[in-house]
Amino acid sequence: MMRKFLFCGLLLLVFTLPALAEDTVCLQCHGGQEGRLGAPVGQWQTSIHAQNGISCHDCHGGDPSDFAMAMDPSRGFIGVPAYTEVPAFCARCHLGVAEDYAASAHGQALERGGPQCVVCHGNHAVVKASIALINEQSCSRCHSYERAAQVKQTISETEATLTQLDTKIVGLHRLGIDTQKIKGELFAGRNDFRRLFHTVNLEKMRAQTDEFGQRLGKVQAQVDSIESTLSQRKMLGGLVVLLLLVAGGVAMLIRKSYHDEE
Repeated sequence: MMRKFLFCGLLLLVFTLPALAEDTVCLQCHGGQEGRLGAPVGQWQTSIHAQNGISCHDCHGGDPSDFAMAMDPSRGFIGVPAYTEVPAFCARCHLGVAEDYAASAHGQALERGGPQCVVCHGNHAVVKASIALINEQSCSRCHSYERAAQVKQTISETEATLTQLDTKIVGLHRLGIDTQKIKGELFAGRNDFRRLFHTVNLEKMRAQTDEFGQRLGKVQAQVDSIESTLSQRKMLGGLVVLLLLVAGGVAMLIRKSYHDEE
């Protein structure tokens, strides 16, 4: 019986953990090397890609199960892209953002050495997208921080709302609430909003900020409604418990009074 319990617990743990990338031959080979050949493994292990199960072959191609054919072009290996090829490289997954980047001042300057994806996001140690990526240290490598600071200020309120809603939705999910629909709406809104600020068009951002605020307001209203329902249930549950305690106390008094009369 105990073995069955432990086995079920292990299965539950496996299926509730975030998806982790498998230990491919890429990781086994490069993980045992020093210097520039081994460094990407440690960097990748800290990345948002690793957290979401995205491994070497998902970007670089090749056969992750065969040491001999891992880097064979016939198995789809494409290696490291040239500097100007990076946006197209990343666009295989991040299509929407890549389209807006290509039309932006950054994208238009790519052939002249303008910034591309890894300049801001990193290549192997890819960090989770957040407003923190817009900072003076990073942006001033190419230009003054003044306009970037205005961009950050413009999007900060919406980003804060996104973070707040995400935290609340995760909390509701942990309580057993079906949040799939709301989570999908938030995911779509976040993606569209982040596409917007990849345009690095301050005027466009300011013009559409209210629109995103309204979209997020609808999600917020759904979250508030669920929280209100849960609060009412909690109050009702507390009232029922209180009534049961009072009823129990009255029953004890009646029983005591009955025994005293005897």
